[in-house]
Amino acid sequence: MGGLIRQGRDLRVDLARGIALWFIFVDHVPGNVLGRLTIRNVLLCDATEVFVLLAGYAAGIAYGRQLEREGWLRAGARVSGRCFTLYVAHIFLFVVFTAQVGYSAATLDASAYLDEMHLDPFGDRPYLALLQALLLAYQPAFLNILPLYIVVLGLFTLALPLLRRPALLLGASLLLYAAARWVPLNLPSWTGGGWFFNPFAWQLLFAIGAVLGHGATAPGKGLPWRRPVGAACLLVLLLSFAATLVVYLRRDLIGLLPLPVATVVDAVDKSALHPFRLLSILALAYLAAHAVPRGARWLRGAAAHPFVLAGQQGLPVFCAGIFFSFLGRLALEWSEDWGMQLAVNAAGLGAMVAIAAMVAWSHAKPPRPALSVHPATDTA
Repeated sequence: MGGLIRQGRDLRVDLARGIALWFIFVDHVPGNVLGRLTIRNVLLCDATEVFVLLAGYAAGIAYGRQLEREGWLRAGARVSGRCFTLYVAHIFLFVVFTAQVGYSAATLDASAYLDEMHLDPFGDRPYLALLQALLLAYQPAFLNILPLYIVVLGLFTLALPLLRRPALLLGASLLLYAAARWVPLNLPSWTGGGWFFNPFAWQLLFAIGAVLGHGATAPGKGLPWRRPVGAACLLVLLLSFAATLVVYLRRDLIGLLPLPVATVVDAVDKSALHPFRLLSILALAYLAAHAVPRGARWLRGAAAHPFVLAGQQGLPVFCAGIFFSFLGRLALEWSEDWGMQLAVNAAGLGAMVAIAAMVAWSHAKPPRPALSVHPATDTA
Protein backbone atom coordinates (compact mmCIF):
# COMPACT_ATOMS: atom_id res chain seq x y z
CA MET A 1 0.00 0.00 0.00
CA GLY A 2 2.88 2.34 0.77
CA GLY A 3 3.98 2.23 -2.87
CA LEU A 4 0.70 3.85 -3.93
CA ILE A 5 1.20 6.90 -1.73
CA ARG A 6 2.47 9.99 -3.53
CA GLN A 7 5.61 11.33 -1.90
CA GLY A 8 6.90 14.89 -1.76
CA ARG A 9 3.70 16.04 -0.04
CA ASP A 10 2.85 17.11 3.49
CA LEU A 11 1.56 13.75 4.70
CA ARG A 12 0.06 15.38 7.78
CA VAL A 13 -2.51 17.05 5.53
CA ASP A 14 -3.29 13.79 3.74
CA LEU A 15 -3.61 11.95 7.06
CA ALA A 16 -5.95 14.57 8.53
CA ARG A 17 -8.09 14.58 5.38
CA GLY A 18 -8.29 10.79 5.41
CA ILE A 19 -9.39 10.78 9.05
CA ALA A 20 -11.97 13.48 8.30
CA LEU A 21 -13.41 11.40 5.45
CA TRP A 22 -13.58 8.43 7.78
CA PHE A 23 -15.39 10.55 10.40
CA ILE A 24 -17.88 11.73 7.77
CA PHE A 25 -18.72 8.11 7.04
CA VAL A 26 -19.01 7.24 10.73
CA ASP A 27 -21.16 10.28 11.56
CA HIS A 28 -23.54 9.52 8.69
CA VAL A 29 -24.41 6.06 10.04
CA PRO A 30 -27.19 6.42 12.66
CA GLY A 31 -26.69 4.12 15.63
CA ASN A 32 -22.95 3.82 15.03
CA VAL A 33 -21.33 3.58 18.46
CA LEU A 34 -18.03 4.79 17.01
CA GLY A 35 -19.79 8.06 16.17
CA ARG A 36 -19.65 8.97 19.86
CA LEU A 37 -15.87 9.28 19.58
CA THR A 38 -15.60 11.58 16.56
CA ILE A 39 -14.55 15.19 16.80
CA ARG A 40 -18.10 16.58 16.76
CA ASN A 41 -18.69 15.13 20.26
CA VAL A 42 -15.59 16.80 21.64
CA LEU A 43 -15.34 20.26 20.05
CA LEU A 44 -17.53 22.89 18.38
CA CYS A 45 -16.35 21.72 14.97
CA ASP A 46 -16.45 18.48 13.03
CA ALA A 47 -15.08 16.74 9.97
CA THR A 48 -16.69 19.32 7.66
CA GLU A 49 -14.51 22.11 9.05
CA VAL A 50 -11.44 19.90 8.73
CA PHE A 51 -12.38 19.04 5.14
CA VAL A 52 -12.92 22.68 4.07
CA LEU A 53 -9.80 24.02 5.80
CA LEU A 54 -7.58 21.36 4.24
CA ALA A 55 -9.23 21.85 0.84
CA GLY A 56 -8.27 25.51 1.04
CA TYR A 57 -4.74 24.61 2.17
CA ALA A 58 -4.27 22.23 -0.77
CA ALA A 59 -5.71 24.81 -3.18
CA GLY A 60 -3.32 27.46 -1.88
CA ILE A 61 -0.37 25.19 -2.55
CA ALA A 62 -1.38 23.79 -5.94
CA TYR A 63 -3.02 26.79 -7.58
CA GLY A 64 -0.78 29.31 -5.86
CA ARG A 65 2.26 27.69 -7.45
CA GLN A 66 0.63 27.73 -10.86
CA LEU A 67 -0.38 31.36 -10.34
CA GLU A 68 3.25 32.29 -9.75
CA ARG A 69 4.49 30.25 -12.72
CA GLU A 70 1.83 30.83 -15.37
CA GLY A 71 -0.40 33.67 -14.22
CA TRP A 72 -4.04 34.07 -13.28
CA LEU A 73 -5.59 32.91 -16.56
CA ARG A 74 -3.94 29.49 -16.52
CA ALA A 75 -4.42 28.96 -12.79
CA GLY A 76 -8.01 30.16 -12.94
CA ALA A 77 -8.75 27.80 -15.83
CA ARG A 78 -7.41 24.90 -13.80
CA VAL A 79 -9.56 25.84 -10.79
CA SER A 80 -12.60 26.10 -13.06
CA GLY A 81 -11.83 22.64 -14.42
CA ARG A 82 -11.73 21.30 -10.89
CA CYS A 83 -15.12 22.90 -10.20
CA PHE A 84 -16.54 21.07 -13.21
CA THR A 85 -15.08 17.77 -11.99
CA LEU A 86 -16.68 18.30 -8.59
CA TYR A 87 -20.00 19.17 -10.23
CA VAL A 88 -19.99 15.97 -12.31
CA ALA A 89 -19.10 13.95 -9.21
CA HIS A 90 -21.93 15.57 -7.26
CA ILE A 91 -24.54 14.83 -9.94
CA PHE A 92 -23.34 11.24 -10.22
CA LEU A 93 -23.50 10.87 -6.45
CA PHE A 94 -26.97 12.44 -6.40
CA VAL A 95 -28.30 9.92 -8.92
CA VAL A 96 -26.71 6.93 -7.17
CA PHE A 97 -27.75 8.03 -3.68
CA THR A 98 -31.33 8.80 -4.78
CA ALA A 99 -31.64 5.40 -6.43
CA GLN A 100 -30.12 3.71 -3.38
CA VAL A 101 -32.43 5.34 -0.84
CA GLY A 102 -35.51 5.17 -3.09
CA TYR A 103 -35.03 1.46 -3.80
CA SER A 104 -34.48 0.72 -0.10
CA ALA A 105 -37.59 2.69 0.86
CA ALA A 106 -39.72 0.79 -1.67
CA THR A 107 -38.27 -2.64 -0.93
CA LEU A 108 -38.37 -2.34 2.85
CA ASP A 109 -41.62 -0.34 2.90
CA ALA A 110 -39.83 2.41 4.80
CA SER A 111 -41.05 5.74 3.42
CA ALA A 112 -39.40 7.45 6.40
CA TYR A 113 -36.10 7.14 4.53
CA LEU A 114 -37.35 9.56 1.88
CA ASP A 115 -38.50 12.09 4.45
CA GLU A 116 -35.36 11.86 6.58
CA MET A 117 -33.04 12.19 3.60
CA HIS A 118 -35.17 15.06 2.19
CA LEU A 119 -35.94 13.00 -0.91
CA ASP A 120 -39.73 13.22 -0.65
CA PRO A 121 -39.84 16.18 -3.12
CA PHE A 122 -38.13 13.93 -5.64
CA GLY A 123 -40.93 11.41 -5.26
CA ASP A 124 -43.63 14.09 -5.71
CA ARG A 125 -42.07 16.08 -8.57
CA PRO A 126 -39.15 14.09 -9.97
CA TYR A 127 -38.51 16.14 -13.12
CA LEU A 128 -38.51 19.48 -11.31
CA ALA A 129 -36.41 18.01 -8.49
CA LEU A 130 -33.85 16.76 -10.99
CA LEU A 131 -33.68 20.18 -12.64
CA GLN A 132 -33.22 21.88 -9.26
CA ALA A 133 -30.53 19.35 -8.36
CA LEU A 134 -28.68 20.20 -11.57
CA LEU A 135 -28.87 23.86 -10.53
CA LEU A 136 -27.58 22.90 -7.04
CA ALA A 137 -30.72 24.43 -5.52
CA TYR A 138 -31.98 21.06 -4.30
CA GLN A 139 -29.66 19.28 -1.87
CA PRO A 140 -30.89 16.17 -0.06
CA ALA A 141 -29.32 15.19 3.25
CA PHE A 142 -25.64 14.19 3.01
CA LEU A 143 -25.41 15.83 -0.44
CA ASN A 144 -24.67 19.40 0.60
CA ILE A 145 -20.90 19.28 1.07
CA LEU A 146 -19.84 19.07 -2.58
CA PRO A 147 -22.11 21.98 -3.65
CA LEU A 148 -20.48 24.03 -0.89
CA TYR A 149 -17.04 23.05 -2.17
CA ILE A 150 -17.99 23.91 -5.77
CA VAL A 151 -19.19 27.44 -4.95
CA VAL A 152 -16.33 28.17 -2.55
CA LEU A 153 -13.81 27.03 -5.14
CA GLY A 154 -15.57 29.17 -7.75
CA LEU A 155 -15.23 32.22 -5.49
CA PHE A 156 -11.58 31.32 -5.05
CA THR A 157 -11.12 31.47 -8.82
CA LEU A 158 -12.04 35.15 -8.73
CA ALA A 159 -9.92 35.85 -5.67
CA LEU A 160 -6.88 33.90 -6.87
CA PRO A 161 -4.70 36.96 -7.68
CA LEU A 162 -5.18 38.16 -4.09
CA LEU A 163 -3.09 35.23 -2.87
CA ARG A 164 -0.13 37.54 -3.50
CA ARG A 165 -1.71 40.00 -1.04
CA PRO A 166 -2.99 37.75 1.76
CA ALA A 167 -4.08 40.60 4.05
CA LEU A 168 -6.36 41.96 1.33
CA LEU A 169 -7.72 38.50 0.54
CA LEU A 170 -8.52 37.77 4.18
CA GLY A 171 -10.03 41.23 4.65
CA ALA A 172 -12.39 40.79 1.69
CA SER A 173 -13.23 37.27 2.83
CA LEU A 174 -14.01 38.50 6.35
CA LEU A 175 -16.37 41.17 4.99
CA LEU A 176 -18.23 38.54 2.95
CA TYR A 177 -18.41 36.31 6.03
CA ALA A 178 -19.88 39.17 8.06
CA ALA A 179 -22.48 39.83 5.37
CA ALA A 180 -23.40 36.13 5.31
CA ARG A 181 -23.98 36.07 9.05
CA TRP A 182 -25.59 39.43 9.70
CA VAL A 183 -27.42 40.50 6.52
CA PRO A 184 -27.94 37.49 6.08
CA LEU A 185 -26.57 36.58 2.65
CA ASN A 186 -27.07 33.07 1.28
CA LEU A 187 -27.94 31.17 -1.90
CA PRO A 188 -31.61 30.19 -2.29
CA SER A 189 -32.77 26.63 -1.81
CA TRP A 190 -35.62 25.06 -3.78
CA THR A 191 -37.11 23.52 -0.63
CA GLY A 192 -37.15 26.86 1.18
CA GLY A 193 -34.68 29.03 3.05
CA GLY A 194 -31.07 29.02 1.99
CA TRP A 195 -28.31 26.45 1.61
CA PHE A 196 -27.60 24.47 4.77
CA PHE A 197 -23.89 25.22 4.34
CA ASN A 198 -23.85 28.92 3.53
CA PRO A 199 -20.96 29.23 1.03
CA PHE A 200 -20.54 32.94 1.69
CA ALA A 201 -19.74 32.15 5.32
CA TRP A 202 -17.69 28.99 4.79
CA GLN A 203 -15.48 30.65 2.19
CA LEU A 204 -13.63 32.37 5.05
CA LEU A 205 -12.33 29.04 6.37
CA PHE A 206 -11.33 28.03 2.84
CA ALA A 207 -9.56 31.38 2.30
CA ILE A 208 -7.63 31.01 5.57
CA GLY A 209 -6.51 27.56 4.46
CA ALA A 210 -5.50 28.89 1.03
CA VAL A 211 -3.41 31.68 2.55
CA LEU A 212 -1.70 29.21 4.90
CA GLY A 213 -1.06 26.79 2.04
CA HIS A 214 0.36 29.44 -0.25
CA GLY A 215 2.55 30.77 2.54
CA ALA A 216 3.82 27.29 3.33
CA THR A 217 5.39 27.06 -0.13
CA ALA A 218 7.76 29.92 0.65
CA PRO A 219 10.83 29.07 2.79
CA GLY A 220 10.52 30.33 6.35
CA LYS A 221 6.99 31.67 5.91
CA GLY A 222 5.05 28.98 7.76
CA LEU A 223 3.27 29.86 10.98
CA PRO A 224 5.96 29.79 13.69
CA TRP A 225 5.33 28.36 17.14
CA ARG A 226 4.52 31.02 19.72
CA ARG A 227 3.90 29.89 23.28
CA PRO A 228 1.26 32.56 24.03
CA VAL A 229 -0.59 31.63 20.82
CA GLY A 230 -0.40 27.96 21.74
CA ALA A 231 -1.75 28.70 25.22
CA ALA A 232 -4.60 30.74 23.73
CA CYS A 233 -5.43 27.89 21.33
CA LEU A 234 -5.49 25.43 24.21
CA LEU A 235 -7.86 27.70 26.11
CA VAL A 236 -10.13 27.95 23.05
CA LEU A 237 -10.28 24.16 22.81
CA LEU A 238 -11.11 23.81 26.50
CA LEU A 239 -13.94 26.32 26.17
CA SER A 240 -15.06 24.59 22.98
CA PHE A 241 -15.20 21.26 24.79
CA ALA A 242 -17.23 22.76 27.63
CA ALA A 243 -19.66 24.38 25.18
CA THR A 244 -20.02 21.11 23.26
CA LEU A 245 -20.83 19.30 26.48
CA VAL A 246 -23.56 21.83 27.30
CA VAL A 247 -25.07 22.31 23.84
CA TYR A 248 -25.06 18.76 22.47
CA LEU A 249 -24.63 16.32 25.35
CA ARG A 250 -26.01 17.89 28.53
CA ARG A 251 -28.64 20.47 27.63
CA ASP A 252 -29.81 20.48 31.25
CA LEU A 253 -26.59 22.24 32.26
CA ILE A 254 -27.32 25.32 30.16
CA GLY A 255 -29.63 26.64 32.88
CA LEU A 256 -26.67 26.87 35.25
CA LEU A 257 -24.90 29.41 33.03
CA PRO A 258 -25.40 33.19 33.28
CA LEU A 259 -28.11 34.26 30.84
CA PRO A 260 -25.79 36.22 28.45
CA VAL A 261 -23.37 33.27 28.28
CA ALA A 262 -26.19 30.75 27.84
CA THR A 263 -27.67 32.85 25.02
CA VAL A 264 -24.37 32.97 23.14
CA VAL A 265 -23.61 29.27 23.65
CA ASP A 266 -27.10 28.23 22.58
CA ALA A 267 -26.80 30.28 19.37
CA VAL A 268 -23.79 28.39 18.01
CA ASP A 269 -24.78 27.31 14.51
CA LYS A 270 -23.12 25.23 11.82
CA SER A 271 -24.91 26.56 8.75
CA ALA A 272 -23.22 29.96 8.74
CA LEU A 273 -20.03 28.79 10.51
CA HIS A 274 -20.41 30.40 13.92
CA PRO A 275 -17.25 32.23 15.06
CA PHE A 276 -16.81 29.74 17.92
CA ARG A 277 -16.71 26.89 15.41
CA LEU A 278 -14.22 28.83 13.29
CA LEU A 279 -11.97 29.50 16.29
CA SER A 280 -12.19 25.86 17.36
CA ILE A 281 -10.95 24.43 14.08
CA LEU A 282 -8.20 27.05 13.73
CA ALA A 283 -6.97 26.41 17.28
CA LEU A 284 -7.00 22.65 16.68
CA ALA A 285 -5.12 23.06 13.39
CA TYR A 286 -2.44 25.28 14.96
CA LEU A 287 -1.76 22.88 17.82
CA ALA A 288 -1.86 19.77 15.61
CA ALA A 289 0.48 21.28 13.02
CA HIS A 290 3.11 21.99 15.66
CA ALA A 291 2.57 18.79 17.64
CA VAL A 292 3.27 16.58 14.63
CA PRO A 293 6.51 17.36 12.74
CA ARG A 294 6.22 17.30 8.97
CA GLY A 295 8.87 14.63 8.69
CA ALA A 296 7.56 12.36 11.46
CA ARG A 297 8.53 8.79 10.58
CA TRP A 298 5.25 7.29 11.73
CA LEU A 299 3.45 9.19 8.95
CA ARG A 300 5.11 6.73 6.56
CA GLY A 301 4.31 3.75 8.75
CA ALA A 302 1.82 0.99 8.03
CA ALA A 303 -0.71 2.29 10.57
CA ALA A 304 -0.97 5.66 8.82
CA HIS A 305 -0.99 4.30 5.26
CA PRO A 306 -4.77 3.67 4.94
CA PHE A 307 -5.73 7.18 6.04
CA VAL A 308 -2.94 8.90 4.10
CA LEU A 309 -3.94 7.03 0.95
CA ALA A 310 -7.62 7.86 1.47
CA GLY A 311 -6.73 11.50 2.04
CA GLN A 312 -4.79 11.66 -1.22
CA GLN A 313 -7.84 10.39 -3.15
CA GLY A 314 -10.37 12.57 -1.37
CA LEU A 315 -13.11 12.95 -4.00
CA PRO A 316 -13.75 9.27 -4.87
CA VAL A 317 -13.37 8.29 -1.21
CA PHE A 318 -15.89 10.93 -0.12
CA CYS A 319 -18.45 9.78 -2.71
CA ALA A 320 -17.93 6.16 -1.74
CA GLY A 321 -18.29 7.02 1.94
CA ILE A 322 -21.72 8.57 1.37
CA PHE A 323 -22.86 5.45 -0.50
CA PHE A 324 -21.47 3.04 2.09
CA SER A 325 -22.87 5.04 5.01
CA PHE A 326 -26.45 4.27 3.97
CA LEU A 327 -25.58 0.58 3.59
CA GLY A 328 -24.13 0.75 7.09
CA ARG A 329 -27.37 2.26 8.34
CA LEU A 330 -29.38 -0.61 6.87
CA ALA A 331 -27.03 -3.12 8.49
CA LEU A 332 -27.30 -1.53 11.94
CA GLU A 333 -31.07 -1.35 11.68
CA TRP A 334 -31.03 -5.11 11.17
CA SER A 335 -28.74 -5.65 14.18
CA GLU A 336 -26.91 -3.26 16.54
CA ASP A 337 -24.80 -5.84 18.40
CA TRP A 338 -21.06 -5.42 18.73
CA GLY A 339 -20.32 -7.84 15.93
CA MET A 340 -22.35 -5.82 13.46
CA GLN A 341 -20.87 -2.56 14.76
CA LEU A 342 -17.40 -3.91 14.14
CA ALA A 343 -18.33 -5.29 10.74
CA VAL A 344 -19.92 -2.03 9.54
CA ASN A 345 -16.97 0.14 10.55
CA ALA A 346 -14.30 -2.29 9.38
CA ALA A 347 -16.04 -2.94 6.07
CA GLY A 348 -16.70 0.76 5.50
CA LEU A 349 -13.10 1.75 6.14
CA GLY A 350 -11.78 -1.19 4.15
CA ALA A 351 -13.97 -0.37 1.14
CA MET A 352 -12.98 3.30 1.19
CA VAL A 353 -9.28 2.45 1.38
CA ALA A 354 -9.68 -0.14 -1.37
CA ILE A 355 -11.24 2.46 -3.66
CA ALA A 356 -8.43 4.90 -2.84
CA ALA A 357 -5.87 2.21 -3.66
CA MET A 358 -7.59 1.36 -6.94
CA VAL A 359 -7.71 5.01 -8.02
CA ALA A 360 -4.09 5.58 -6.99
CA TRP A 361 -2.99 2.47 -8.87
CA SER A 362 -4.86 3.54 -12.02
CA HIS A 363 -3.17 6.95 -11.93
CA ALA A 364 0.30 5.67 -11.16
CA LYS A 365 2.85 5.81 -13.95
CA PRO A 366 4.18 2.39 -14.85
CA PRO A 367 7.88 1.95 -14.10
CA ARG A 368 10.15 2.42 -17.03
CA PRO A 369 11.77 -0.82 -18.20
CA ALA A 370 15.42 -1.03 -17.41
CA LEU A 371 17.70 -0.70 -20.39
CA SER A 372 19.59 -3.93 -20.84
CA VAL A 373 23.15 -3.67 -22.05
CA HIS A 374 24.29 -6.63 -24.13
CA PRO A 375 28.01 -7.03 -24.31
CA ALA A 376 29.43 -7.03 -27.80
CA THR A 377 30.26 -10.49 -29.07
CA ASP A 378 32.92 -11.38 -31.58
CA THR A 379 31.22 -13.13 -34.48
CA ALA A 380 34.31 -13.37 -36.59
